Amino acid sequence: MDTLTLKVPEFLKEQLNTFAKKKGLNRSEIIRNALTEYFSKDNSDRQGSFYDLSKDIAGSINAPSDLSINKRYLDGYGR
Repeated sequence: MDTLTLKVPEFLKEQLNTFAKKKGLNRSEIIRNALTEYFSKDNSDRQGSFYDLSKDIAGSINAPSDLSINKRYLDGYGR
């Protein structure tokens, strides 16, 4: 197995050390597991427009047709 050196902020190092103690694992094992999970969830190979990737949920809410041009719908927003 190859060795990899990386730089992490102090707070991540502390979280890693705490998690390692809590789980009884070494830091390398935790990082290997995290990288494996990260790469297994990689969806960058998906192709298409935003609509193509989300058409299963497009139109799934019930709302006025276009809130952006009707200022009346913004009355009281943020109050």
